Formats: sequence, C-alpha cells, structure tokens
Amino acid sequence: MRTKISRTIDNPTHFKQQLLQWSQQFREVVFLDSNDYKQNYSSCDCTLAVDAFTSIKTDFSKAFDELKQYQQQSKDWLFGYLSYDLKNTTEHLQSNNFDGLHFPDLFFFQPKKLFLLNGNQLEILYLNMVDDEVESDFEEINLQNVESKTQIVTPSTVEVQQRVSKENYISKISNMLEHIHRGDIYEVNFCMEFYAENATIEPIEIYQKLNRISKPPFATFFKNDMQYLLSASPERYLKKAGNKIISQPIKGTAKRFSEATLDENSKIALEQNPKERSENIMIVDLVRNDLSHTATKGSVKVEELCKIYTFEQVHQMISTVVSNVENTTSAVEIIKTTFPMGSMTGAPKISAMKIIEELEETKRGLYSGAVGYFTPDNDFDFNVVIRSILYNAKEKYVSFSVGSAITSLSNPEEEYEECLLKARAMFEVLS
Repeated sequence: MRTKISRTIDNPTHFKQQLLQWSQQFREVVFLDSNDYKQNYSSCDCTLAVDAFTSIKTDFSKAFDELKQYQQQSKDWLFGYLSYDLKNTTEHLQSNNFDGLHFPDLFFFQPKKLFLLNGNQLEILYLNMVDDEVESDFEEINLQNVESKTQIVTPSTVEVQQRVSKENYISKISNMLEHIHRGDIYEVNFCMEFYAENATIEPIEIYQKLNRISKPPFATFFKNDMQYLLSASPERYLKKAGNKIISQPIKGTAKRFSEATLDENSKIALEQNPKERSENIMIVDLVRNDLSHTATKGSVKVEELCKIYTFEQVHQMISTVVSNVENTTSAVEIIKTTFPMGSMTGAPKISAMKIIEELEETKRGLYSGAVGYFTPDNDFDFNVVIRSILYNAKEKYVSFSVGSAITSLSNPEEEYEECLLKARAMFEVLS
C-alpha cells in the first residue's frame, strides 16, 4: 500500500524546517516535533503527514464509532485530533458555551505523503498512487530556503482580550472551592480563554516563534484548510506501543529563573510542594482507574510518580502510568474509555466536567483535546492540547486558553498567577 524509501539527512534540524516550509502548499498538514527532548517512550524525532487521500470529519454524536470504523477499515496511518467535547458522546454532558473557532469535534485523515525522521535517518512513506513523486518532492524540500523565510516577520493584527476578568476569575474559583468543600468534587481543572477578533496572523511564523521559545516534546503544527493549531504542548495524553499503554499526566507548575540557584530552588520547591503533589497524585489515581477499563488484570502500574521535568518556560511535575491490553482490544476503545484526559478535567471526572461546563465561559473545542496518529499496526500516540494557539483564518479568530487545577488548598490569587505564567509564551509570540 505504501512505498518506503530511506534517506540519510546531513542536517536534521535544518531539514525539519524545510519539511515544515514545504508542507504549506497542502490543505491538510500534521507536523509533530519532539525538539530532541529526552524522555521515556519517545516515538519519533519529527513526523510530517500531508495531503489527505481519505478523511473523516464529524461532530461528537457518533464520533468514536465512526473513528473506530474508519481506523479498522483503512489499516493505515491516520493523523488528526479529538476535541474535548467528545465527552458528550461518552457521558450525558453538553457543550453550550460560546465558540468562536467552529472546528469540527473530530477530524482525521489518511495522508498520501508521510515523513518519519529519527536522528539523521529519514523514512519516506508514500501511498503507491503517488510514489512516483518521491524524488521530485525530496528535491523540492531540499531547495526550501528557510533562512530567508525566517528573516521576514509579517506584521500581525492581534489585540488579545481576556474572556474572564481577574475579579470574575476569583469569584468562579471561590464557587469551585464551595463545590469542593461540599464534597461534590475534590479536584477540577478550570480554564479561561484569551482571544482576538478580526485578527490576521501568519500561522507558520507564529508556530516557529512559539516552538523556539518553548522547545516542548509534543510540539504540533496542524492545518485543515483554514483552521490551524500551533501547539507547544509538553504533555502526552496516551500512547499504545504493542500491548503497552502509557499515560503521562502533568499536574504541578513552577517558574523558571535565569539565575541558576533561584531556578534550582524553584524546582526543589515544586517537588516538595504538598498541594502540587496532591494534585498530581489525585490525577494519577484517576488515570489508573481509566486504564483499568481495558487493562489485563493486575497490569496497571505507576512507573514514575511526581517527577520534575524542566522546560524552557516552566518546571513541571509529571507522572507515568502504564498498563497492558489484549491483542484484541480496539485502539479506539482504549481512547474512548480514558477521554478526556484526567489532567484537564478533575475528579470525580463526570462531576468535574459538569462544573467546568457551568462555570467556564468558552467551549473548549480542540483545546484540552488531543492531536496524534494511529499506525497500521494498531498503535497510536496523542498529546494534550495545551500551551497552544488556535486560529480560524476564515473567521479571523485567534484563541488560546490556560488553566490550573483547583483543590481544597487552592488560593484563587495564586491560581490566577499560574494561569498568567502559562499564558506568557502565547502572549509573547502574538505581541
């Protein structure tokens, strides 16, 4: 079905930029970059999928059923996203908040052209119908002059506004704390949107700036015609490798400092912070429960608990939870029984999602959903869509959201400051 060709790349960093530049001619693009970040279970240094042969686009109502059928029939590489609002098909929930982006709830495509880069080794996988284009495409990619492109800065017309004022935010957090003290929930992730209307941006330039200052392990440039995701996500949602399932939730954030001693102290303080650890452990318990729905008996384990990872903008507390599944277990069923990810909802999950819908003012859509891919071998890998800018070029609407976990120990002022810390990179690249 696919022609496989291998190449050795002299300068992988430069070639990644050329790949991304070349991809802009296509309607459908998924570009995934690990930024050479060293962590367990890395799949590929860089992946590019372009040009849909087939695709699926649907709302939440039958999304998982249609995706399962599409994935099992194609038996090929599929790239795309799951929006947060697929929660409405797994539970009796709704999404009635304002939506300025109007993305489909689910979108996947089967690429005609696929590139997998590991180190300096490149695999090119073209559907047989277009395999005669490999050599000319490879030559065209190598002719991309990324140096001249990166020197051009296109003026952006972006006036970012805040959907929820500080006073309103603090009031909403106080409301959530009342739910917690009543015992309705014990943790919830509350998010707020920043947005710009009548905005014109150059997506590839914004993505490159965001990736350059963040260098996360799950960076994503996604394009579906005039809809874009520019993501600097540090978080993996879920991966399947053979019979093994891996989830790596993030809960716990601390500032970076330019002075080494202050930076190390911030890292140690995060590691020892009882509130941050309790947030993380609560979500680990939720993930363990989610994985148990498809796991073989006794296989759910916590491989890493509350480990501190350092990124360009922040320190993060990450845990790794794993399980095993039977060969006969559907890949889509594993996703369905764990979605949305616990790090973006709360616990108990359903109660938390109801309160989120009640108190948030924006439909989350693709934010706090997941982008990734399925392989022909029934494996998959998906990130968590956070630290991301969403753009509908047709509607001229730009959006990014940030959030934090609210527990009984939360201080509303401190939670607000954490949100602004997470928003810093997006503000910087849009200013």
